[in-house]
Amino acid sequence: MKIGILGTRGIPNYHGGFEQFAEFFAAFLAEKGHEVYVYSSHSHPYQEKTFMGAHIIHCNDPEEKIGTAGQFIYDLNCILDAKKRNFDILLQLGYTSNSVWYKLLPKKPLIITNMDGLEWKRSKYSKAVRHFLKHAEKWAVKSSDYLIADSIGIQNYLEKTYKRESRYIAYGAEKFENPNVDVLKEYGLETGGYNMLIARMEPENNIETILDGVAKAKQKTPFLVIGKHDTNAFGKHLTQKFKEVEHIKFLGGIYNFDHLNNLRYYSNLYFHGHSVGGTNPSLLEAMASNALIIAHKNEFNGKILEEDAFYFTNSDEVAGYIDSINDKSTHKSFLCNNSDKISNLFAWDIINNKYLNFFEEVYAKD
Repeated sequence: MKIGILGTRGIPNYHGGFEQFAEFFAAFLAEKGHEVYVYSSHSHPYQEKTFMGAHIIHCNDPEEKIGTAGQFIYDLNCILDAKKRNFDILLQLGYTSNSVWYKLLPKKPLIITNMDGLEWKRSKYSKAVRHFLKHAEKWAVKSSDYLIADSIGIQNYLEKTYKRESRYIAYGAEKFENPNVDVLKEYGLETGGYNMLIARMEPENNIETILDGVAKAKQKTPFLVIGKHDTNAFGKHLTQKFKEVEHIKFLGGIYNFDHLNNLRYYSNLYFHGHSVGGTNPSLLEAMASNALIIAHKNEFNGKILEEDAFYFTNSDEVAGYIDSINDKSTHKSFLCNNSDKISNLFAWDIINNKYLNFFEEVYAKD
């Protein structure tokens, strides 16, 4: 099959979850003998024409010059290029800035869309933007031949809201099996001597609730906050609010994947506050890195972690966990069960094969 992938900033991954998936999946497809093309921003650091057997199509992306509106123009440029390519399948990852152009999608390929999370619920957006995103979601559902949901919660939502079936295929991860304690020296840390979170600085990730709990806790264990905190108003608010809490350490964004895996692996408690969206990549990566997870209590997290995590809804509960769990090894069953889930349910090879099997199934119908 000739397959196009759009909706990302490009591969290899320098940005986020969809980019990571596109990188792994494109290489997998190419290895299986399919002709695969991935759309990338013209400003992507990787400027070669191929990557791991996949073709790279660089399209003009004016976001750096004109801001958020540039995302829409970039997606438009990708869609216009796709009209010339004679694809069999066009995989769209998300819909926030591309579904507005749904009438311009090429007619020949099957349009398969991963519906991402409930973007219109994200509190970082204004009321007007959330209203637009609800329409964007509807346009994506309407214009897609097939839908993919990366969580059972999203699958149920699509069925209830739009009466549309979707194929549940989760995000993926790989077990982290080569820890290196020397990485901790670069951060002045000791094994098990710190707690942490990794997240974008957005209100719906419950970072403020977590940090309120960290500040309340009697234990003053170092707490790492990993994520860009100086690029948006909420991040700046958090650093200002907690600047007097000496054991809260804002480390900014860390993009060395090996460092992140080691930091998760050697942490005592790992807090996951995400409350909007499907299978969150950072949650699976924490499970794959031997982290003891304290997660926000909601349907999305619960479907993945089940009974193998602790859950919080407020800052008092966060403080309680910090004060009562001094050694994550006392909960080895949680760690082992989550590791087994990665191996048996969420390994990249499993996820990639599910996508390819779905593609082959629907392509044979067409």
